[in-house]
Amino acid sequence: MPPAPTSPAAPPRLEMTGVCKRFGATLALEGVDLHVRAGEVLALVGENGAGKSTLMKILSGAYSPDAGAMWLDGRPYRPSDPLSARRAGVAMIYQELSLAGHLSVEENIVLGVEPTRLGVVRRRAMRERAMEALAVFDHPEIRPGALVRRLSVGAQQLVEIGRALAADARVLVFDEPTSSLNRHDAGQLFALIDKLKARGIAIVYISHFLEEVARVADRVTVLRDGRVAGGGPVRDLAPEQIVAMMVGREVTELYPRSPRTPGEPALEISALSGAPLPLAADLTLHYGEVLGIAGLVGAGRSELLRAVFGLAPVRGGAVRLGAYVGPGSPAARWRQGAGFLSEDRKGEGLATSLSIADNMTLSKLTPLGPGGLVLPSRQRRASERWIERLGIRCRGPEQRAGDLSGGNQQKIAVARLLHHDVDVFLLDEPTRGIDGRRPKAVLMVSSYLPELLGVCDRIAVMCRGRLGPARAVGALDERSLMMEALGQEALA
Repeated sequence: MPPAPTSPAAPPRLEMTGVCKRFGATLALEGVDLHVRAGEVLALVGENGAGKSTLMKILSGAYSPDAGAMWLDGRPYRPSDPLSARRAGVAMIYQELSLAGHLSVEENIVLGVEPTRLGVVRRRAMRERAMEALAVFDHPEIRPGALVRRLSVGAQQLVEIGRALAADARVLVFDEPTSSLNRHDAGQLFALIDKLKARGIAIVYISHFLEEVARVADRVTVLRDGRVAGGGPVRDLAPEQIVAMMVGREVTELYPRSPRTPGEPALEISALSGAPLPLAADLTLHYGEVLGIAGLVGAGRSELLRAVFGLAPVRGGAVRLGAYVGPGSPAARWRQGAGFLSEDRKGEGLATSLSIADNMTLSKLTPLGPGGLVLPSRQRRASERWIERLGIRCRGPEQRAGDLSGGNQQKIAVARLLHHDVDVFLLDEPTRGIDGRRPKAVLMVSSYLPELLGVCDRIAVMCRGRLGPARAVGALDERSLMMEALGQEALA
């Protein structure tokens, strides 16, 4: 078991000093210092592309630093790969969980550190170790023999944490851990982090939700452009101060608005129903407008966007996109001027084995050469335009998309919609706004209510498969949106 929390006079559990990393001409990290003590939660925050993912990949052994040093409990630490890092006591809980769905809970928990005798796995010892790790969670419904693929996302995340505990993790890194969790599961995660902290585990918590940072963290370190921009005790920093460190200037608005004037209808949905969701949806989205869809996980928000784009079956109702009325395939929606950004960035949003240029341009190759040919010079110029406009940190258009951080990958997916020059953007859990030469229409789903209230003109709430009326944001707040998402009777 991990040791108990140490006193502030003891050396840090983890220390990183002068860490540098370069990818070709791109300096991803420059002289980064970071430390976290046993029994402490350090929040690591920064804009997309600030260097958070690169720094954590160095910590986890996925990358080797070009310069700098690391220490674990006062001893030099330089992992050769993620497995050696895990065996040293450093474990990562990634945003996209790295579990083997076809294996059981107990097999996943001991994967890579299986108890063996003469090369044979000791099944009883394996189960005992798994049950010991699971006992921390107080979730008896997670059975050691259950297949992981049959568990909820929240339960799978607990299995991932259990795997770290079974390996006697001393440092635990959470990378955007609530991005796929509902409010209940997120609350349970925060309570678990409190338990892990009391056990003396040092925790690095990466998140762009500042209210989460205030809830779980003791200190915060802010990265900007690959450098430490500031930090300190969370209790001493207001959210506006943290954001100012992230962007490098004083921020008067967390979500600055550009002037927008709604125009003609761009997308009209009438009595739309899918299989199994949504049950019923009506809305009108105008050019020059950002319309948000709020609601709980499982309410049917993502299913609504997928049905509109032709990725999910439609049982009834009508979709009018410009002059076209009726169901359509994704290919038809592209032609009609609509683009879709999936919440499953790696599974559906990108071809991670292909280059940045290919990912940005594959949906529209006609401007890149005659007769269906792609001229590399044209493709490069088109890609460089969006790399510059969206601030994508990379070596160049030829770099493999899968090598970039999650935030930069999201920018590539947005760039593809911009390259295609669509008029209607269907965005499922995006993190960046849309700009264009003419007014666009944006329909976006987000679980983060401050984001919806900050960037949208109107918001509609999905509750149990049914979409409510869209209302101006001036008449809404977080409490009213949550009440509608739960259903009035839920709070009666």
